Amino acid sequence: MSELNTSTALARLEVLFDDAQFTQIDAYAKSAEGDVEVVAGFGTVNGCAAYAFSQDITVSDGAISVAQCAKIKKIYDLASKTGCPVISIFDSNGVKLDEGFSVLNAYGEIIKASASISGVCPQIAVIAGACLGSSALIANMADVVVAVKDADFYISAPSKVTAEESYNQGTVDVLCDDYDSAARAAKTLVSLLPSNNLSPAPIFDFTAPQISVANQNDAYNIAASIADDASIFEIKGGYASSNCITAFATVMGSTVGFVAFNGNALCPACTYKAEAMIKLCDAYSIPVITLANANGIIKEKENQMLIALTKLTSAYAAATCAKISVITGNAVGSAYITLAGKGANADFTIAWDSAVVSPLDADAAVAFLYNDRLARGEDREMLKAEYIKNSASPFTAAACGAIDNICSADQTRASVISALDMLSGKRENTLPRKHSVK
Repeated sequence: MSELNTSTALARLEVLFDDAQFTQIDAYAKSAEGDVEVVAGFGTVNGCAAYAFSQDITVSDGAISVAQCAKIKKIYDLASKTGCPVISIFDSNGVKLDEGFSVLNAYGEIIKASASISGVCPQIAVIAGACLGSSALIANMADVVVAVKDADFYISAPSKVTAEESYNQGTVDVLCDDYDSAARAAKTLVSLLPSNNLSPAPIFDFTAPQISVANQNDAYNIAASIADDASIFEIKGGYASSNCITAFATVMGSTVGFVAFNGNALCPACTYKAEAMIKLCDAYSIPVITLANANGIIKEKENQMLIALTKLTSAYAAATCAKISVITGNAVGSAYITLAGKGANADFTIAWDSAVVSPLDADAAVAFLYNDRLARGEDREMLKAEYIKNSASPFTAAACGAIDNICSADQTRASVISALDMLSGKRENTLPRKHSVK
């Protein structure tokens, strides 16, 4: 039995593909010194056709050669031709130094191939071991990065950055205890995403959720009360999680993306996180459900906040997928415009009957609108309650067309399902361009 047939890389692909069965691609390819340090193949993953490659740490420590790059590039080329996802499993200690600039040029070919199918075919990177330098750059170009806790994943070696730190900083999207867990995560993602940007998302059997919502500031539970039972798959769960939750799930068996806010002021980290999720969903025409509950924006880091909020607002406005916003708490000032504003960022806006919708936060509005009454000694808290009741209620916003529908918390799933059904045939043409600038 050859080393190829007993390799860690082959075993990892067998865990990934259904029934451990797949067709090897370039199985007998050789580099000048012997076997190529990667195993590649095609098969089904959770019933979905997919390509995958796994770097082979048992051959020359997985050292990346020109021959390995050629084999990997073929996977991307085939994916481009057939419209299938690519799952890449990284475990290599670096390049073959004796191949010098030739291997660097070969790296460039992989980067170009990956970039050419970005937003066309889903790409999922699994960091199973060492993924350093340019390999980290290639892995991070994937749509979703899954990492094992003890993996090494950084651009500048040597480094003390751990995979867990990268998860908390948003570079790693999903963190797993071991490779088997990482493979299961990749399989789940492949089944939730369409095969390519022209294919519909798969349809699943489902059961209704068993969760009732008690706290408007618990974004995860609100999302779980809308999604089908046990269907939520969180993305970037370690990053800015106190402010924003991003996750894939199914509603009535169809994939959706959740961008859910916990009631705090918007910060740069949570807006970057939301922007990434919106772009990922839009690339594959997956509906975005935004749970809007943000009390304005943070006052610190003014320039960072302006850039981050501009990028988030632009991502929402440019997205042509179905966009549904549910105001579960506060939608105040710029937070309303960005997360729930009609026209630019939401096709359909729903608000809880307890929501607060206002161009200003209540304190600022009272100071501005009721200055004379404050000067006469009227109680600030009573004026604040009056403003919220008369001017910042969802019924006032709905009366002027800023909100499409109002519901109670326990009616949220039914309201969202109705909106998804209404928007299922959405088609939106955009002006010809290469891409937006901001």
